[in-house]
Amino acid sequence: MAALPETYAEWKQCIEVDCGIPLTTSFCEQRIQALNDAQDPHTATFRDKYGDAHLARVIEWFERALRSDAATG
Repeated sequence: MAALPETYAEWKQCIEVDCGIPLTTSFCEQRIQALNDAQDPHTATFRDKYGDAHLARVIEWFERALRSDAATG
């Protein structure tokens, strides 16, 4: 298993290139909403597996992508 991304650039590479998921406005907004929902079972699993600090970092990266990189769509 690969190490967790530690920077925005590493995370973006993981999402867009390795996973082939475009960081569209819609996708980023959906992920931000889900990751901020403590009742979402996927978010609970993510938090349990990777911890609060990484969860906060990932939310921040989605917000950054939404502000600066997300396509309109």
